[in-house]
Amino acid sequence: MDTGNMDNATEAPSTGLKHATFEIPDIIVVVVYFVFVLAVGIWSSVRASRGTVGGYFLAGRTMTWWPIGASLMSSNVGSGLFVGMAGSGAAGGLAVGGFEWNASWVLVALGWIFVPVYIASGVVTMPEYLEKRFGGHRIRIYMSVLSLILYIFTKISTDIYSGALFIQVSLGWNIYLSTVILLVVTAVYTVAGGLTAVIYTDTLQTVIMVVGAFTLMFISFNEIGWYSGLEEKYMAAIPKIIVPNTTCHLPRSDAFHMLRDPITGDLPWPGLIFGLTILATWVWCADQVIVQRSLSAKNLSHAKGGSIVGGYLKILPMFFVVLPGMISRALYPDEIGCVHPEECQKFCGIDVSCSNVAYPMLVITLMPVGLKGLMIAVIMAALMSSLTSIFNSASTIFTLDIWLRIRRNAKEQELMIVGRVFIVILVVISILWIPIIQAANSGLLFDYMQSVTSYLSPPVTATFVLAIFIKRVNEPGAFWSLLIGLLVGLIRMIMDFVYQAPNCGEEDTRPSVLKNVHYLYFAILLFGLTSIICIVISLCTQAIPDDKLGRMTWWTRKRSDPTLFLKDEMEPSKDIGAISSTIPPIEKEPEGNLMPKVEILQDSCSVQEEKTSRGTSTYSCWKKLYFWFCGISMQPEAKLSKVEELKLQRKLTSIEEKPLWRNVCNVNAIILLAINVFLWGYFG
Repeated sequence: MDTGNMDNATEAPSTGLKHATFEIPDIIVVVVYFVFVLAVGIWSSVRASRGTVGGYFLAGRTMTWWPIGASLMSSNVGSGLFVGMAGSGAAGGLAVGGFEWNASWVLVALGWIFVPVYIASGVVTMPEYLEKRFGGHRIRIYMSVLSLILYIFTKISTDIYSGALFIQVSLGWNIYLSTVILLVVTAVYTVAGGLTAVIYTDTLQTVIMVVGAFTLMFISFNEIGWYSGLEEKYMAAIPKIIVPNTTCHLPRSDAFHMLRDPITGDLPWPGLIFGLTILATWVWCADQVIVQRSLSAKNLSHAKGGSIVGGYLKILPMFFVVLPGMISRALYPDEIGCVHPEECQKFCGIDVSCSNVAYPMLVITLMPVGLKGLMIAVIMAALMSSLTSIFNSASTIFTLDIWLRIRRNAKEQELMIVGRVFIVILVVISILWIPIIQAANSGLLFDYMQSVTSYLSPPVTATFVLAIFIKRVNEPGAFWSLLIGLLVGLIRMIMDFVYQAPNCGEEDTRPSVLKNVHYLYFAILLFGLTSIICIVISLCTQAIPDDKLGRMTWWTRKRSDPTLFLKDEMEPSKDIGAISSTIPPIEKEPEGNLMPKVEILQDSCSVQEEKTSRGTSTYSCWKKLYFWFCGISMQPEAKLSKVEELKLQRKLTSIEEKPLWRNVCNVNAIILLAINVFLWGYFG
């Protein structure tokens, strides 16, 4: 970003072209913060069992409401939100905050509707739920593949890009060099492993993220003259160099309104309310990365409490992300509000828009010494936390749901290697996807994430909603509606990339389905199409017998279902921390070698290590380190009797609540939704 070649016109303010100057206090803050986060991660991982499905993926189901709520917030509010949502706020105003406020409603649905069914059915993963609900294997494989696609296109690549962009703007490093550095640090952080470590570090990061973000918000508001000053200066934030005979350089006239025109609005209100709810239901109620946090709760009341805390926290990003993004445009209209391709290229290296640098610009120009380092550390740590969760879930889905279908007799070491190699493949694909993200959707990162989600997730949302509420829906209906819905969504997504949105001053020659059908409207149409196909095919094919539904639906969640529990011929699980019947027993090999036993038990894959009869003394220090890294247990673990195992399983699939805490959760949910409705009305 060099100012020497700027032609004629007016030079942009120098503040927009500087990089952060790190002083000793900033460096100390960054180092101390990362050491502290790593320490918390390692401490929490040592406390948890990482050698069982329950211990590693569901934190032993011992989590309470407050870390669950904080982790729900932190897992969703990463660097992509700070960079992308602030950029969308800078470009279009308040309406993008509706994506956050909508989450409060869907989080209540998660705690009160979806989680009770998931707990009652005794599942660990979302593909596993669909397999148990409908039967057969093809839906589970399909959901696994689709989840990986969505992780790559809407999560991993955007998080990596936004984190690298933040470092590039802040420190002046090359964006690809920044990406490599971020991934190396993330790999080190992943060593701590396990959902317990992720949740506790998420909790720490949420506290510091909120404190740091609110600090920047107050400094920004003080700089611009508070809300009245923002209203005045934002509407006057016009860059000096514009494209003649156009209006794209002018701030939107409805910038300070949430609910916008259903035809001409950039985020039309029917789409923001109904279409967005469809997307949010997938994100919060059917995505493994999010749902497994609620499944880690010690009981249903704690899961509900976590949803309430997460719902309150999701109200905040409007104030500490969206409004600062608008302030950034008001303070730096030539940089953040640029519309001329040559000028945008000079300012931020992208010729369509520089909105994505709105939040980093505030950090490097307004934050004082020390706090500047803290904010950069928070953004990077939030990125690493979200990537850790996504990589963990993605590699698990691929290894256990896909690879084991290909190689049923795969050895333990092979599975460990496959899981890590797959993470590397994910990273490479994500890096290669970054240039496409840079050019997509006028450089608005958040719009890119939401548009791709709206093309691929509505069929999944429809399938989960129908699976839970309509008992007549069966496997053929669910599978073919998913497949047809995916095909329709992919066609729209491919068209979106082939026919790029025009730059300022260019004629829009895209097909009508692109320029006249907003992606949020498309989500509504795709959801409706998928639902109709699913119901029609289900009605034309054989129904699932009622006694085979078990506790898999909302109407049967309290049913006494003996098929949910362990059969007499099954051996007991490994220990009291083994929270699911998906954990196979341990057997001894005569040779004392570590040989894998891969079994499919109650429709769930779980990989188990073999114990040696000679104890751990025969292993070298290097091998012990390797076992610790991979989460392989070296100690014999206590076995339960059949009666103890049955009692434990019933406890873990119980959705009973104490009346006091059930009422406390219900009252808090009502208060949360009332506050949410008031905010929608006030800013509408």
